[in-house]
Amino acid sequence: MTKPLILILSLLFAVAMQAVGQQRPQYSQYMLNNYLLNPAISGIEDYADIRLSHRRQWVGIDGAPSTYYVSAHTPLNKGAASNKYHRALAHHGVGATIHTDKTGPLRRTGVNVSYAYHLPLTTSLNVSGGVSTGVIRNSVNSNELDFSNENDPLLGGGNINNTVLDLNLGLWLYSRNFSVGVAGAQLLEDAGSFNADRRGEAALPLQRHYFITGSYRLEPTENIDIIPSVMVKLADPSPASIDASLRVMYAERFWVGGSYRHEDALVAMVGVYISPLLDLSYSYDFTTSDLNRVSAGTHEVVLGFKLLNDNRIICPQWVW
Repeated sequence: MTKPLILILSLLFAVAMQAVGQQRPQYSQYMLNNYLLNPAISGIEDYADIRLSHRRQWVGIDGAPSTYYVSAHTPLNKGAASNKYHRALAHHGVGATIHTDKTGPLRRTGVNVSYAYHLPLTTSLNVSGGVSTGVIRNSVNSNELDFSNENDPLLGGGNINNTVLDLNLGLWLYSRNFSVGVAGAQLLEDAGSFNADRRGEAALPLQRHYFITGSYRLEPTENIDIIPSVMVKLADPSPASIDASLRVMYAERFWVGGSYRHEDALVAMVGVYISPLLDLSYSYDFTTSDLNRVSAGTHEVVLGFKLLNDNRIICPQWVW
């Protein structure tokens, strides 16, 4: 990569840290694991849902984001309705996530635990509320930066670290064929910062995020499901971000789809529910912003496991 481009990216990184705070990682396949955005999903299925993922963003650009996560959640005391005319029983859900996201010299690692309560409203409609809390560790390796300002607080070398408390809240309204969710993330901003190691005025503040999601499942034939979905992300002072996607599923085993992220990317996706234990999906982002001149796109792989799956469910019943 040319020196001018390295300089531009370094400047953008420095400005972003001070002006808009810390963004959450980007995910293209969020609709398959809405638990990443909304803790109210905790324990929604009839089994323990475990997912591992790696996302490599903007391939070809030095220091571009690289993200890993492991998420797991499971129901507690979940019982089925005695028949289709009776409501299912209310139940609890718990879960946890671990993620790490590295962008240039900035590394972010988060650990969260979650709890949700699911309440049936009718025989087909349910609502859940959830909370997750944990810590986020942000660090900058200043040895990877090159500043011309001799007074810059990052100039001394070594690492600048701070750890902050994290709080996320969410609501989820769902039935067999539709879902609507609202969630807030990083709600404490940097109010819970502790054990900070800063030089001068250097800081790594968090930025509050708000997510509104919705999806609907159409069943035009016995074997074909068509699933449109949308996500709106708000993170003031950043502009609103909108994702719209459409997936087509065959026999609740194979699916293909695509999505559009406003002024950022077009995404192609494919996945398969291999067995009652295993599923696998892959997405590729075609960058549509000016970064497409130097980026070879973005790859994301998600591997899912269904443990304690006594009913041998292959396709998820509630988050498809």
